[in-house]
Amino acid sequence: MTENDDLDDAAWDSGDEGEAEDGETEGGDVSHAAAGTEEVADGERPRKRRKSQDDYVSADPRANVALKFVTDVIREMEMECTVHLRRPQEGNADDEINIEIAGRDAGRIIGKKGQVLQALQFLTHRIINRPGLDRRHILVDAEGYRSRRDNSLATMAQRLGRQAVEEGKIITFEPMNPRDRRVVHLALAKFEGVITRSDGEGDDRRVQIIPVRRTAGAGAAAPN
Repeated sequence: MTENDDLDDAAWDSGDEGEAEDGETEGGDVSHAAAGTEEVADGERPRKRRKSQDDYVSADPRANVALKFVTDVIREMEMECTVHLRRPQEGNADDEINIEIAGRDAGRIIGKKGQVLQALQFLTHRIINRPGLDRRHILVDAEGYRSRRDNSLATMAQRLGRQAVEEGKIITFEPMNPRDRRVVHLALAKFEGVITRSDGEGDDRRVQIIPVRRTAGAGAAAPN
C-alpha cells in the first residue's frame, strides 16, 4: 500500500490511528462545554477554565456532535476536565474536527502511552464517520499531548529525511500505527530529495524514507 492508504487508514484507527464518527444534534446542546465550565462535586463551586484564543464556537453540526459526545463521556467517567473545540492546526484540512481536553484529570484521560485517549478518539470517530457520510478527520487531544508527540515525530522525520539525502540510503522506521505514519508522510510531503512510502502489513507496517535517486528495491537502514 502507499502513502495515501495510510492517510485513509489513519481516519479509522484510534489515536493514531484513526478517526471515524458521526452524529446528529443541535449545536445549542453543547454550548455549556464550549464555555469551559468544569463539573465538580456537590457543594463545590464550579471553576471556569480560562478561555484560549484557540477556542471557538463552530456552526458545523458534526463538530458539535463530536464535542457533545466527548463531553458526555468525560462526565460519565467523573473526570474533572473541560472539553472544547479548537481551530484546525495550520496545514491540516479545514474540515478537521479538533477537540481539546484540559483539567486536573487530563493525565488520566491520556492514559499509559496515550491508550485511553486513543480509545476515546476511536469512539468519537465511529460516531462522526458513519457509513454514507463524508469522511471527517477527528483529533481528540488532552493538554496538548498529541500535538507535542506529533511535533516530536515530525522533527525526527525531517532529521532522518536529511540523513537519507546526505547518505543516499533508504531509512526505515520501526512499525507504526496509521496515525503516526500519517504524521511522517505529511512532515516529508514537501521535503526535497525524498519520497515516503509504507511497507508491510498489519502491525508490522512501517514508513520508508527513500532518496529520489534510489529505487524502492534498494536496501534499507533502520533509524537510530
